[in-house]
Amino acid sequence: MIEHETMKYYEKEEGKERIICLLCRHYCKLKEGQIGICGVNKNVEGKLKTLVYGHPVAINLDPIEKKPIYHMLPGSKALSFGTVGCNFRCPFCQNWDISQETKINESIEVSPQKMVDMALENGASSIAYTYNEPTIFYPYAKDIGVIVKEKGLKNIFVSNGFESPEVIKDMASWLDAANIDLKSWNEEYYKKVLKGGLEAVKDTLRLMVKEGIWVEVTTLLIEGENDSDQDLKEMAEFIANDLGKHVPWHLSAFHPDYKMMDHERTKLETLQRAKEIGKKAGLYYIYLGNVPVHGDTHCPGCGELLVDRTGYSVVVNNLQKGHCPKCQRAIEGVWI
Repeated sequence: MIEHETMKYYEKEEGKERIICLLCRHYCKLKEGQIGICGVNKNVEGKLKTLVYGHPVAINLDPIEKKPIYHMLPGSKALSFGTVGCNFRCPFCQNWDISQETKINESIEVSPQKMVDMALENGASSIAYTYNEPTIFYPYAKDIGVIVKEKGLKNIFVSNGFESPEVIKDMASWLDAANIDLKSWNEEYYKKVLKGGLEAVKDTLRLMVKEGIWVEVTTLLIEGENDSDQDLKEMAEFIANDLGKHVPWHLSAFHPDYKMMDHERTKLETLQRAKEIGKKAGLYYIYLGNVPVHGDTHCPGCGELLVDRTGYSVVVNNLQKGHCPKCQRAIEGVWI
């Protein structure tokens, strides 16, 4: 593991033989040999060992729009990777075959330097920590991310937002952007079904914005579960008032997967209804995902078309140094 100025990823529990993992808000208390909820962080001789360190299970070159990140380097490529393991148990997970797996393929070995070299060789402008929950392999992600920064590339987290405040503070030194899932507006649903917590996710979002990380929010809409007008209104108002009207909201269509094969695919009308609710709350940038519609960015000031996206492709990019070419309004995002 690379040694650089870093947070300590665990602490000893007072008066006990256990250590407390500081990576996420579960704060697992681990006895010698015990593994946390995520399935990949273990107490080995009184220290926290991230078992998936150096062992990615999926690596791809993706358009940055697929993360989805729309307000950062449009049309660029992100080297994306994930490992096994997760600290949530979402029954609709689209990557459940890796996120709910804990068996590690140690024959795959990619050092932090090698990961960055792969990004550079493939013309990627960023590395995205994605596919499973990157918080659980944070020590590996950070070691990669620090080299990424040195090379002038960007770092992106695609996350469920259950990072500990300690990790968020540490992230601010190397992470450029995060897409955070806001999966529901119901604390009980978060706790019982997803094994997380709504208040914790809201706190993460606020902290990330405060620390200067560029944030975009994604809500996977599942009809009958999280798409009531009231819930959507409160979600949109939370983004507008607590995070900022400029924070992009991605409304994504659910398709049957994993343990939710009995649910129907989300209708386009449901996403459009949510978009209208978001607009009423004053959000500037609302995008629909997993449906065949344009994901265009318009200037909130004058309505000018700035970025024309078809699928994951950027067809037109009219931005001029991050500004609207017509009214010169600065458009929020990371453009260089």
